[in-house]
Amino acid sequence: MLNKGLTEDDLFSFLSSRKKEDIDHRYILSSMCTLPHPVAVMAHCMFMETNLGDPGLFPGTASLERLLIERFGTLFHHREAGGYATSGGTESNIQALRLAKALRHATCPNVVVPESAHFSFKKACDILGLEMRTAPLGPDHRMSADAAAELVDKNTICMVGVAGTTEYGMVDPIADLAKIACQHDLFLHVDAAFGGMVIPFLERPVPFDFALPGVTTIAVDPHKMGMSTIPAGCLLTRETDMLDALNIDTPYLTVKKEYTLAGTRPGAPVAGALAVLDYFGVEGMKAIVAGCMKNTRRLIAGMGALGILPAAIPDVNVATFICEKAPSSWKVSWTRNGHLRIVCMPHVTRDRIEAFLNDFGDMHA
Repeated sequence: MLNKGLTEDDLFSFLSSRKKEDIDHRYILSSMCTLPHPVAVMAHCMFMETNLGDPGLFPGTASLERLLIERFGTLFHHREAGGYATSGGTESNIQALRLAKALRHATCPNVVVPESAHFSFKKACDILGLEMRTAPLGPDHRMSADAAAELVDKNTICMVGVAGTTEYGMVDPIADLAKIACQHDLFLHVDAAFGGMVIPFLERPVPFDFALPGVTTIAVDPHKMGMSTIPAGCLLTRETDMLDALNIDTPYLTVKKEYTLAGTRPGAPVAGALAVLDYFGVEGMKAIVAGCMKNTRRLIAGMGALGILPAAIPDVNVATFICEKAPSSWKVSWTRNGHLRIVCMPHVTRDRIEAFLNDFGDMHA
């Protein structure tokens, strides 16, 4: 129920009390999001009122969205890629399957996803009326390409690979999946929501993007390792006009057709995402990723010294361990297999890793 109105002091006192209930980021080890970089915050504030759902009213903001897609297209070895800014991986994955369904007609359509697929694919299949076929993982926690190929039939409209799995930080064999996609003329979607802003900046990046001929679409989330404000995602397509297959009429807007899922789309996170990319550049992002990977290795080594083995050796900055409990003062998470899971995001500094190891050691002393 609405009250009679609060004074500014009372209002911000109320909001501050709720903010204090949030967990201190210094103790959050389970999140694939991090504190937004100050340049992202400043850029976000400059574009707070913009709505990309009616881009003709905000042509400057719309041009930033095009630049953001161009930046990611270049990063993913295809500068001419199409795409748009989404609210994050869930929307990007839904749209990718929606696009696959529009382009690949089948009587009883199905999609092949890895056992490690994000839960957004279950949502997408429910919404779109698709059968979801799950390919098992190998002992290395990566999707089995051979098992995926066996699940493909005449009604398969899309195959999905993950570049940076949510639970174990692994990159599926995207090159093998791309070959299968080419052989069967399949739509291949790569969910790189997390890994898309890690893998390109590694010392030895593994292939996962448009450099592979079979890759059709890629999802990436700047609000994760891109340190942008929330929400900020992108869906990229190999062909510039591919998304036009999803167009619906929007007669009363400045554009007369739209292929996006959301109507109103905030421009502020787009500005924030672009600002971080342009501020750091490739070398700056390499340094950020190198720091996160160094901390991941330190965590694995430190836990090993305490007698705790890793559940997997990750490709990106996600560490998992075979143990049953962790210090209660830290916000960690657990995989579906019961493994302790920690994500070494930019806010998880070396000091925080050492503090966690000390607390973990004290708990097991």
